[in-house]
Amino acid sequence: MSQQSDLIASDIDAYLEQHERKEMLRLLTCGSVDDGKSTLIGRLLYDSKVVYEDQFAALEIDSKRFGTTGGAFDPALLTDGLKAEREQGITIDVAYRYFSTAKRKFIIADCPGHEQYTRNMATGASTCDLAIILIDARHGVQTQTKRHSFIVSLLGIKHIIVAVNKMDLVDYSQARFEEIVGEYREFAARLEMVDQRFLPIAALPGENLIHRSTNMPWYEGATLMHLLENVHIASDRNLIDFRFPVQYVNRPNLDFRGFCGTIAGGRVRRGDTVMALPSKRTSRVERIVTFDGDLDEAFAPQAVTLTLEDEIDVSRGDMLVRPDNLPHSAQGFDATVVWMADAPMLPGKDYLIKHTTRTTPGRVTTLRYRMDVNTLRREPAPALALNEIGRCRIELAQAISMDPYRRNRDTGAFIIIDRLTHVTVGAGMILDSTSAGDATSVWDKPAAAGLEEPSSPVGPEERAARFGQQPATVLLTGLPAAGKTPIAHAVERLLFDRGRAVAVIDGQHMRHGLSRDLGFSADERSENLRRAAEVAKLFNVAGLLCIAAFVAPHAEVRKRAAEVVGHDRFLVVYVEASEAWRRAHDDQGVYPKADSGEMRSFPGISAPYEAPENPDLVLQTDTMTIEECARRVVELLESRGVI
Repeated sequence: MSQQSDLIASDIDAYLEQHERKEMLRLLTCGSVDDGKSTLIGRLLYDSKVVYEDQFAALEIDSKRFGTTGGAFDPALLTDGLKAEREQGITIDVAYRYFSTAKRKFIIADCPGHEQYTRNMATGASTCDLAIILIDARHGVQTQTKRHSFIVSLLGIKHIIVAVNKMDLVDYSQARFEEIVGEYREFAARLEMVDQRFLPIAALPGENLIHRSTNMPWYEGATLMHLLENVHIASDRNLIDFRFPVQYVNRPNLDFRGFCGTIAGGRVRRGDTVMALPSKRTSRVERIVTFDGDLDEAFAPQAVTLTLEDEIDVSRGDMLVRPDNLPHSAQGFDATVVWMADAPMLPGKDYLIKHTTRTTPGRVTTLRYRMDVNTLRREPAPALALNEIGRCRIELAQAISMDPYRRNRDTGAFIIIDRLTHVTVGAGMILDSTSAGDATSVWDKPAAAGLEEPSSPVGPEERAARFGQQPATVLLTGLPAAGKTPIAHAVERLLFDRGRAVAVIDGQHMRHGLSRDLGFSADERSENLRRAAEVAKLFNVAGLLCIAAFVAPHAEVRKRAAEVVGHDRFLVVYVEASEAWRRAHDDQGVYPKADSGEMRSFPGISAPYEAPENPDLVLQTDTMTIEECARRVVELLESRGVI
């Protein structure tokens, strides 16, 4: 059955008008080698009736010569067009294919699965709204599956379809499908993936692509095409923060001076007041000009020309914004960088940095760490090699106007260009200065001038003698519902019964009082832990033991908390449990809210959790009782000479 509108045969003008109004979905397929990415796309195009007859005839001939299906029609050849790809039966470069149905237009990118072509995959994913991650049902989750999933999460793709392919080769086993789903969920819990769907398919025969499979009656979900046609992407683009990077100043005659570009965020209307950055001069929008005539309103990602009422100096590389909603402007920022060149990235070397429409000299001053995309662990490294990913500090010769990549993919991304060859050698995503392991500005903000640390007539030795203990703070960190607070109170009871002076603080305590103004975003979680660290420090100064139970998902923020309290009196206990156990012990019902999207930035579901690399103690609450965990914490305090 054709997926095209019936109007194409009865009323071509109406069809063209309908086609022009269709929403565009950009998607990619990725995964490990030979998981069936090209086959999936080819079969999808074939079953959608968008392959021309002469093209199909040529493919039948090529299938006998190059195909991997024993001479039968090989759908993979629809996208694998390079000679080397056909000879080897692999995908090397990103192949783009366009097709449409009655509901939507699609641009689909077939990305290579080999590790050495990771940069090609990152390029194909950079503009996509949705990713299809394929997994071979015979092999399960592979290293490259994890690598591509990490890059998809890194690039901010919100909608993920995990397609377990080649179900026909495992006898359409429901148990095998559920096993792979569980394995993938466990890995993806550390990634920021807002919308995940799981789908069993057999791409070569076309099962669960356009039509439901009769061999998998146990699967009651939607087909792949139904998901692609109905996934909601309208709210993904930032329509709040108006950003208009000026690409070209159009001056065809003395009576017209317009600023051309693509709206990177928000919307603009005639008569709106706008500010030009970096000059900060303001004016009002006089006209919104397009090839088809003037508009009253425009929004991202439309390409338009704006004229202003006043003659202010605006050039290529400047940005028009709203005066009451400004982007961050700075010469330095932290970013995640994907390195794409054979020559390694070297801190201190001069490059060109292209951000929106502005290009300026810059350099990587610090490589903070390299990310092992297979284990998601951070590793110290002197440089980044081809296809490696790391967190870097970038310093520019000129300030740029930017947003965090998570807020705006257009104003939060940049590329790194070699100054001699002008080859793009890297791509970067700007990090929020208050998110994902970065220290917030509040952490670094000095105290008000003239303040001094207060002194007490009671010394720390006197307090230690009175209480029979050395002051210390124990941070219990772990994913929500892992058992941190019950363990904290059990430790409190054991210590109190021994006559020790102890106090417990946790996230709920803080949010009912000192932190009732905070939400649950990354920067607000950071601020909540900062305030808790200051409270714990006061408890320790008073000679008390402090047991603190917080999710504390980011390693860098935990490090800053240790600096506030004092490294010599700060212990980290990692409370770990399986997702099934955490969900079963979720007394507050937060996981269903996170699954539905009601609770955003939820560690383990829609936001990352960075497990401590070298904790002082690890507690497995799904195999230990709360009492056993509490005794282990007390034993830790005894072994460290605290009590």
